[in-house]
Amino acid sequence: MAGTNHRRPAVTGGPAIILVEPQLGENIGTAARAMLNCGLEDLRLVRPRDGWPSEKAVSAASGADSVLESARLYPSVAAAISDLVHVYAATARDRGMVRREVTPRCAAAEMRAWLAGGEPCGVLIGPERTGLVNDDVALADTVLTVPLNPAFSSLNLAQAVLIVGYEWFTSGAAGPPETLRRGGSRPATKEELLNFFDHLEEELEENGFLRNRESRPSMVRNLRSLFQRAQCTEQELRTLHGVVTAFAGPRQRSLHPNPPPHAGGGSDPHSGRVGTAREKWSIASDR
Repeated sequence: MAGTNHRRPAVTGGPAIILVEPQLGENIGTAARAMLNCGLEDLRLVRPRDGWPSEKAVSAASGADSVLESARLYPSVAAAISDLVHVYAATARDRGMVRREVTPRCAAAEMRAWLAGGEPCGVLIGPERTGLVNDDVALADTVLTVPLNPAFSSLNLAQAVLIVGYEWFTSGAAGPPETLRRGGSRPATKEELLNFFDHLEEELEENGFLRNRESRPSMVRNLRSLFQRAQCTEQELRTLHGVVTAFAGPRQRSLHPNPPPHAGGGSDPHSGRVGTAREKWSIASDR
């Protein structure tokens, strides 16, 4: 564990997390774990009640040892923020002070912009029981408040750090907000999807579901839109083909036990007719 060190350069990869008079080593450890979850490593401790280093912190950190090992110890808030340009004070209470107040999401965007310009930032978080005192809040530029239930808005150290860290981490995420995991199967091609539509509509036609000629085009479009939105995989379409066939009854095999190579589509030279979607699916399933 690092001892008192006031001259070490600030970590520029993210904002500093400054825990003011934290009471329990376990809470420091869980806060360090939350920091590493979100890619933050600059942990600063101001007068921890139970001293420092702390074996309880190491145990509670669950592997976030790098954060604890690089943690720096300070005698005062003023010393802990001396190298920072922008400081946020995390608090849920109205201090009766004229202060600018932002959410963690807003603060994350601001800190990214400032850090990109070489201006170091940090977030002050007070002790578990009382939070920051007004004199500490007065040293910050901005108050950071998490919008929570007004009747119960207190957070423990790790929760506060995780919310701030999560907003910081996601504000710089390059990936899409949503992904679709396909379980190892590839996305279905439009050809495969259209073949399924043919199969489904053919069976619905034969079973009388599409008997109303006036409403048939609208019903077909609605069904196709439904399966288009589903983003089916190739394997899912195979399953749906099987479901349609099972509901329709026993499969109707091709007239020929050994169909020619082109029997999966197009015309059948032996019968002089075009193969149906059901026949094409039956042949494909048998292969």
